[in-house]
Amino acid sequence: MNPLSMGLLGRMESSGYSRMGCRMFAVIYFLFLASVNVGADESQPAQSPSPAPASSPPPPVYTIWNDMPPSDCPFPQSPDFAGIGFDGKHAEYEKADTWYPSWASDGNMYSPFTDGTVTGIRSDSNGGGATTGFATISGDDPLDLKITNAGTYPSSPAPYHGRYPCGSLVYNGVWYYGTYCLDPMPLIPRNGITYNWPWLGPFVGFRYSQDLGKTWTQTPHTPDEPLFGENGRNGNPVKIGAPHFVDFGQNLEHSPDGKAYLVAHGASDGINRRFGYNSWITGDNIYLIRVIPSIENMNDASKYEFYAGQADGEPVWTDDFTKIEPIASWKDHLGCVTMTYDAPLKKYLMCVTDGRETATYFNTMILESDRMTGPWKRVSYMLYFGQQGYFVNFPSKFISPDGRHAWLCYAANFLGTKSIPPGSGYHLCLQQVNLPQSPASPASGVGIVTDGK
Repeated sequence: MNPLSMGLLGRMESSGYSRMGCRMFAVIYFLFLASVNVGADESQPAQSPSPAPASSPPPPVYTIWNDMPPSDCPFPQSPDFAGIGFDGKHAEYEKADTWYPSWASDGNMYSPFTDGTVTGIRSDSNGGGATTGFATISGDDPLDLKITNAGTYPSSPAPYHGRYPCGSLVYNGVWYYGTYCLDPMPLIPRNGITYNWPWLGPFVGFRYSQDLGKTWTQTPHTPDEPLFGENGRNGNPVKIGAPHFVDFGQNLEHSPDGKAYLVAHGASDGINRRFGYNSWITGDNIYLIRVIPSIENMNDASKYEFYAGQADGEPVWTDDFTKIEPIASWKDHLGCVTMTYDAPLKKYLMCVTDGRETATYFNTMILESDRMTGPWKRVSYMLYFGQQGYFVNFPSKFISPDGRHAWLCYAANFLGTKSIPPGSGYHLCLQQVNLPQSPASPASGVGIVTDGK
């Protein structure tokens, strides 16, 4: 018996264990030592272990948000993506919403904001004194951005009651900033439900700045005489209410033809509809329009073309607004929309939020297509993302070289619901996400969020 065993045996006996019990322990312990030293030559120094064979780095660990579409979802599962994964990295900035960053040629991003405070500057888009905010976002690390040069600009919503930011684009040094109207008030009770801005008003037009926000020139259009002539009073359906520019990268780098494209949610039918069917966050259809971006063109409806369906498998464009057709439809399940071109993958990613009753939990759907006009396939239907996530978009500046890693930008929880995923709140929220290839491998560390609760 070796000295370690003898010493341990003596301590056991002195502690009151019986001699028989101590001896039995000693025999077991000796057999254990013998088993781990079989074949060892105690007269030779210990040999260094052989180096482990080279191996690839561990796969990234992320959590796939469970895809839970309703049974009548018209968008089939994408064969090219295995969902959307969250790796836990996130950042939150300031205390406002409505962030749509546009990546300019100077390397900065420029974004609207409203209904909150940014670097001490307050913007509110409700009421006769409505303002819309703007700010510069600098930095290349989403976890360490700087927000500066915040300011506000007054724009009357009359005869509506709210005037909010929407499409924002910086192109060749000119910042085009769109606004749209809402009605009848921020919170309105109806049939036991409290709605938030249940009526979508028209898109008014673009103001512009030739010095990146230092000074502005107001749009020549007004809420009574908007760019596309639509009228959203009393819940009338609107098609181009809150358009957003398709994000083609820095200074429209990847536009297929040098034109600026915009997507917007809306509805074509207002007969016998639920209250709030066509609001800032709910709708039936997604529409697509395009224009050559210039100061002369942006507020001239005759310079726009509208997607009008397909002919022989190719998109049809028209200058007749009455012939506009949706690129995607799903009655009572669509809403606020953005689109980003993922250049490394040559894919369009479309984020659509279904705001349900406009003030409770929201659902977010990520769709993908090889073409702006579709057909669209589902990457993920994220039930209760946020739990009240909205104004969701992929800033092109933060898409990785392989196209499989990006940052999701959004705001959330203006009514204080639980933050799922962590970091969701009333801020500029950024979540790092993965867009894994299909099928996903269980060995990749993938987990499941069964719902947003």
